[in-house]
Amino acid sequence: MPKYMLKCRYTIEGLKGLREDGGTGRREAIIASLNSLGGKLEGLYFAFGEDDAFVVVDLPDNVAAATVAVAVAASGALHMQTIPLLTPEEMDKAVKQKVTYRPPGR
Repeated sequence: MPKYMLKCRYTIEGLKGLREDGGTGRREAIIASLNSLGGKLEGLYFAFGEDDAFVVVDLPDNVAAATVAVAVAASGALHMQTIPLLTPEEMDKAVKQKVTYRPPGR
């Protein structure tokens, strides 16, 4: 199943909700959302700095990932960047595959 990292930054309203739900409450909400799409949570980590949380998830496909992204954005509670992740084996396939490419200006 494809894996994605979600980089999250809470809005003020989202932070108010986090204070009410707590970290474990948010984890349960994330698990329920992912389960509804046939996905699962691999890890949830809150952080200091520019980003507030990092979430690693398994989802069936890009459509499911887009469904999550749209739902999160529409909530207004946080800004999220969805990053597809590759396994080492997938990277092995990528570097062995040939492509015709011309750099700009050459």
